[in-house]
Amino acid sequence: MSIQVLLVEDSPGDVRLTKEVFRDTNMDIHLHVASDGLEAMAFLRQKGDHVNAPRPDLILLDLNLPKMDGRQVLAEIKEDASLKTIPTVILTTSESEVDIVKSYQLQANCYLSKPVQLDAFENIVKSINDFWLTKVKLPHKR
Repeated sequence: MSIQVLLVEDSPGDVRLTKEVFRDTNMDIHLHVASDGLEAMAFLRQKGDHVNAPRPDLILLDLNLPKMDGRQVLAEIKEDASLKTIPTVILTTSESEVDIVKSYQLQANCYLSKPVQLDAFENIVKSINDFWLTKVKLPHKR
């Protein structure tokens, strides 16, 4: 059974690199991509083009998104009884203490800063796979 991951990311380069690293490290991952906050919420609520979207086992969420930013997306996920149990990892370039504190106040499961160096970014994605998709017990799908 494949692991469903929703990557909410507007940078095509980061999307491509994340896909490559997951493909190289874990063949059981099916990575879905939403390029803005509104698309992410449509995917999670199975609306519009995403009527048949699977429930993700894990959400990787950038904070700085067009249309609806990641902070708003995180707040909506954690306020929704049917979505709040999906582990949500903040994966963003922001190293702002305000963003870190706010994300945890909104019940993010973890906060990771995206490194700018290619090999360091690959290592972060590998560590997400190793911890969240290999070691952690995720809730069963409902």
